[in-house]
Amino acid sequence: MASYNRRIIDDVLDELQPQLRAIVLEGPRAVGKTATAARRATTVLNLDLDSQRQLIEADPSLLASLPGPVLVDEWQRLPATWDIIRRLVDDASPRGRFLMTGSALPVGAAIHSGAGRIVPFRMRPLSLAERGLGKPTVSLAQLVNGQTGVAGETKVALRDYVHEIVVSGFPGIREEPPRARRTELDAYIANAVSREFPQQGFKVRRPQALRDWLAAYAAATGTTTSYAGILDAATPNDAEKPSKDTIAGYREALASLWLLDPLPAWTTTNNALKRLGQASKHFLADPALAARLLGQDEASLLRTDARTLKNGPMLGALFENLVTLSVHIYADAAECQVFHLRTRDGDHEVDLIVQRPDGAIAALEIKLTAAPNNSDGRHLNWLSRTIGDELVAKAIVTTGPYAYNRPDGITVVPAALLGP
Repeated sequence: MASYNRRIIDDVLDELQPQLRAIVLEGPRAVGKTATAARRATTVLNLDLDSQRQLIEADPSLLASLPGPVLVDEWQRLPATWDIIRRLVDDASPRGRFLMTGSALPVGAAIHSGAGRIVPFRMRPLSLAERGLGKPTVSLAQLVNGQTGVAGETKVALRDYVHEIVVSGFPGIREEPPRARRTELDAYIANAVSREFPQQGFKVRRPQALRDWLAAYAAATGTTTSYAGILDAATPNDAEKPSKDTIAGYREALASLWLLDPLPAWTTTNNALKRLGQASKHFLADPALAARLLGQDEASLLRTDARTLKNGPMLGALFENLVTLSVHIYADAAECQVFHLRTRDGDHEVDLIVQRPDGAIAALEIKLTAAPNNSDGRHLNWLSRTIGDELVAKAIVTTGPYAYNRPDGITVVPAALLGP
């Protein structure tokens, strides 16, 4: 507990835990759910342990009598605990009484939705603002509320962002020495394929086929590539490809393990935007997992093509994954949702649409450059002309050193200076 580094979600939990009777922290394994929840609990029940799971199976009433707040860690190992806690909430258990954590959703388990009783909060790997790179000077919450003036300077540069891509945002993994960290990330992927999939009720007849599909999904990071296209990329020389039902099973299990973090498409009733596409953008929970699946390290991502003076083909996509991960966390704290925009014909794309509950939006483009040019803002300016006052802020997130305002109304923000 002494080494715990406060997370952005802690501010949200400080406000809401005392008001809610039961909350559940959801997210991939090793993201830090238990560390965040345990420091708020008086009693901790770890259902990964047979002895504690059997204790609750034998006497469910313990959940009502143990000193609170009570944390039920890895609740999905005994799905019945969900309904037990739901009933206790219905019986007016004290506010702030229950915390739950889960790194998987029990596929096929017959549980009540918990709507109105158990409130879910998504935990993701560490955002850039939580990684100690410096103090952010530009608030996403203020941007989406129409703030125009920004300033700030950072020494974080391209090489530092590449480092952050490969070290991951998993708190217990990123601090390891390089070789141990790579080994742990590889084991994380292997464990998902060989152990966690079967635990979710999915039989993996060919583990390598699943890993190949995951690698193809990683290669599609930041795109709206069809699932058929991903399957073709995963099985280029296979006469016998996995069936659609098999691939649907892959996606369902990966989603239940919180390893996929697709970005949904933005839709609007604005008549000027009838041509919006509907496909989600593909992202894994952490860009470090995508880098490992694709065999990319810092050196390969930084390698420059002498003819085009461009970095490796995946760097831009993985940088977009890193920024998108961070913006999700900042937006959750601000009670906003995150989408992407792409017209069906591909004429216009905006990487991130951050939408307030009242419908107003901030639009963000993510550019792997230290000095964006006029062309880099053309889709933002198109959107501004198209929807008018509905757009309250437009920004370009970069790898550069300075935050500033351009004459065309676009805010330029280094990724390290953007925070909640």
